[in-house]
Amino acid sequence: MSPSRSRALAIAVLFVLLAGGLAACGNRQATRTQADTEGPYLDVGALKYQVQVSRQLNPGDIEDQIYLRGVAPQDRRLRPDETWFGVFVRAVNEGDRPEQAAGSFEIADTQGKRFAPVAISANPFAYQPARVPPGGTLPAFGSTADLSPIGGSLVLFKLTLTALGNRPLELRIRSGQGAAREGTVELDV
Repeated sequence: MSPSRSRALAIAVLFVLLAGGLAACGNRQATRTQADTEGPYLDVGALKYQVQVSRQLNPGDIEDQIYLRGVAPQDRRLRPDETWFGVFVRAVNEGDRPEQAAGSFEIADTQGKRFAPVAISANPFAYQPARVPPGGTLPAFGSTADLSPIGGSLVLFKLTLTALGNRPLELRIRSGQGAAREGTVELDV
């Protein structure tokens, strides 16, 4: 065999090996635990989480009044420097067994100020950390929150107006199970 044919054959074999190796890499999905914007799915615990949308809520707006139903009387009052802020989240179970949804959320601003969610009860839009069946979602398929235009469950916060100015705000999702136990998303404000 001539040297040029040997070299061509070696290059062809190398190309086939390289292409096979790259194809194998494509079959493995990388774990994603951070996003610079809303929309991408994050791998947190055994589930994938997506922030559908985040926004300030206006208690005087008819749509937003529905989201604020179920807030305890002691939590309803806003100070003059506070605003309601909703983060609408979707969780997906791509596994083959039921998995518990994350029970811990937090918003942090660029100054290190942290905000915990406000509890909501008896509201079909409220995020409740339930077990998600294999192939299922939270909110559950066909539920009020799933069929709404947003398609996510509400995690409600009281933020200070100062925090809104200290952007970007970062949502932290924590799960007590699985390899990646925390995910972060920069929120669009």
